[in-house]
Amino acid sequence: MRNLKAVFLFCFVLSSAGLAVTLPSETDDATRIIEAALKSSPLESNLRHLTDEIGGRVPGTPAMQRAIEWGVQMFAAAGADSVHTEEFTMPYSWAEGATEMTVTASGTALDPKLTQIPKVEFRVRCVSIAWAPALAAVKHVPVVDVGKGSPAEFDKAGDITGKILLVHSAVLKNWDDLFGEYITPPPVITAAVKGKAKAIAFIATREHDILYRHTNSTEGEIDRIPQVLVAREDGERIGRLLASGHPVWADLSIPNQVGGAIKTANVVAEIKGSEKPDEFVILGAHLDSWELGTGALDNGCNAALVVDALRAIKGSGLKPRRSMRFILFSGEEEGLLGSRAYSRAHRSELDRAAGVVIYDSGIGKTLGYADGGRKDVIETAKHLIAPLKQFGVTEIKTDMEWGTDHFDFMLEGVPTFVADQEEANYLENYHAVSDTYDKVDFTLLKKHVAEAAEFSFALANLPERIGPRFTRTQIEQSMRDTNSVEMFKAFGIWDAWESGRLGRQK
Repeated sequence: MRNLKAVFLFCFVLSSAGLAVTLPSETDDATRIIEAALKSSPLESNLRHLTDEIGGRVPGTPAMQRAIEWGVQMFAAAGADSVHTEEFTMPYSWAEGATEMTVTASGTALDPKLTQIPKVEFRVRCVSIAWAPALAAVKHVPVVDVGKGSPAEFDKAGDITGKILLVHSAVLKNWDDLFGEYITPPPVITAAVKGKAKAIAFIATREHDILYRHTNSTEGEIDRIPQVLVAREDGERIGRLLASGHPVWADLSIPNQVGGAIKTANVVAEIKGSEKPDEFVILGAHLDSWELGTGALDNGCNAALVVDALRAIKGSGLKPRRSMRFILFSGEEEGLLGSRAYSRAHRSELDRAAGVVIYDSGIGKTLGYADGGRKDVIETAKHLIAPLKQFGVTEIKTDMEWGTDHFDFMLEGVPTFVADQEEANYLENYHAVSDTYDKVDFTLLKKHVAEAAEFSFALANLPERIGPRFTRTQIEQSMRDTNSVEMFKAFGIWDAWESGRLGRQK
């Protein structure tokens, strides 16, 4: 901590001499950074290049490699003190082939003189669930409706051996619904595997034939059974046919291409700290995306934000006490693999980590930050975001969230802050064919750049770190205090935590 007594005496002497004194303050720093962030920048052209020209970015593809090169070039152009990549291994590669599904059913014979019941037949709009296994073409497989997949609905469905299971869903409306999409499938998959089903057809949660990429893989593993996501309108039509007593069959082909381990990389840029360069704050977002759209809202806009935040801090002329690392993570969509690899590779440094800030929810208005269950950092964090009240950023929540790149740092005991944002247009376009550049509101995105730059800089510039690294015991206590244990169990994380496969070792 700086010698405040000496500073006070210095000010008193100068004031007594009749000289005007203006000392730098946190408010001045915040103003300078926010002003720099709101200035014109290459933000729009950077994102257009990433989305329109590079496109969807699945690890192991040429597009992902081009995106990594984009990150290196953009950070260098923004003025980073240094830029490098850190390679890691994913256990499998995966790509969808030409998934096809055709449904047939016996129709209704309205004319009693007909000797043959008319046939219903239509092509189903569908895509494979990501990181699910392939299915060689099969024909005339019975389809059975298992409702939303509860044990009672499975019991009612009877024998599912060798059949295709139709699983219903509610229309996606809010964040809880989105997290429900990750909680619902695992027990359904378990029941399907146990019952020796042929495949699962999940009905999409979006209307208007919007298809999107979903995965039930949590650690980059290949799933246990072939699965497709079917357009909501087609899935409901199949359900109505079955409900009216018409037997339904499907021809299904899921020629996914599954390969062995692949290399990909995180992109890391740095601004070196002026007083405590060995301590550091991370501002991050994931660079990878699914490929049905071009990954603009999830999460290209925030990858571009991280680059622009670095540019704003350098443009302000300010130097943080601690180093700042700006990281574009890869492999997030397949199970937070890039941030997990980084946190493990840098585990020996995490005692010196002063905070991790993550953006991963499109361009909805930022309301505040979730602090990973850390009651000890609330008051300081509220003070640091005070300059952001002009943007409506006022809240620090003690939520322990899952689903983005703060997670492994949180389980390592590092103070983490995930931007808490309104849904805006994120949900309908999530992982979807419609997640494209034109969905991005750059006025809002510019404000987010200012928020991210100011908050992460303020964390890096505190006289002392906002909080210590928690021990394993403290982390688990936070889980219990925030009623997060059941959530971790629902997402299949609790066993990995208890076994020590995830999180701090002591």
